[in-house]
Amino acid sequence: MTRTASRLTAPRRIVAGLAAAALGLGLAACSADDGPAASTGATTGSGDATTVSIGIPSGWDEGIAVSYLWQSILESEGYQVTTSTADIGVVFTGLAGNDFDLTFDTWLPQTHASYLEKFGDQIADLGTWYDDAKLTIAVNEDSPAQTIADLKTMGAEYGDRLVGIEAGAGLTQAVQDKVVPTYGLEDLDYVISSTPAMLAELKSASASGANIAVTLWRPHWAYDEYPVRDLEDPEGTLGTAEEIHAYGTSDFASRYPTLARLVGAFTLDDDQLFSLENLMFNDDSYSDEKSAVAAWLEANPDFVTDLKATAGV
Repeated sequence: MTRTASRLTAPRRIVAGLAAAALGLGLAACSADDGPAASTGATTGSGDATTVSIGIPSGWDEGIAVSYLWQSILESEGYQVTTSTADIGVVFTGLAGNDFDLTFDTWLPQTHASYLEKFGDQIADLGTWYDDAKLTIAVNEDSPAQTIADLKTMGAEYGDRLVGIEAGAGLTQAVQDKVVPTYGLEDLDYVISSTPAMLAELKSASASGANIAVTLWRPHWAYDEYPVRDLEDPEGTLGTAEEIHAYGTSDFASRYPTLARLVGAFTLDDDQLFSLENLMFNDDSYSDEKSAVAAWLEANPDFVTDLKATAGV
């Protein structure tokens, strides 16, 4: 797989909504990055099947990053790993049909609830690995505003601008329909453009030391690259934080007893996840996802050891 362009996509709620239409496309829509999964029936010394197929949702940066992280971990443990990238609706369909063994990007309780309603009895929850996925408005960390409400009286500190992304994004709609009227931000120039344009302005402001307010979301590599922080949202206009879960086939734990424990013990904090994404999607030093993962593991040498200790394997 070549380097993903997913850093340029809209936030996840819009992607998820569009994905629902893809359920009827079937697994012919998948792009097999490392070839099709081939189940040999062989098992490891711990009783796990030796081949693992990971379904990667296209356009979901954190799922892409974590999937390649796990591919590296598993291959170093002797598993044969295949990855296939597809629309997220197709990934859920494939997981339910045993065409994939594992996927790492299920947002609950809201974004992917419809897939759980459809396939919940055919797939298995393997655990939560990140618990602060949400839409945000972010500012440079040394600027004065602490809450979104502060932008009403402190707008001049930010050039009376709020820099947004694509017009069709769920985040854009939430800001227009909820954030602006709730907090009285009608006097701000809400700039609706694109994700690359927003990130370019954030980069420029960070370099010059200028104050800036942008619409953003967690997880995102910008939190690792730039000195930004989220404004508090006391009225809850952007919704509550969601959890990101790993899901497997319904019989995953019986086919992979050791791996199920490892995945169940897996977590990433903000610093770990944002730095991994930053290396993979924003650092041109690395030619592909695998080389970015290798650099991240070198910078986090105890990660796998600690994961195994937590899992008790």
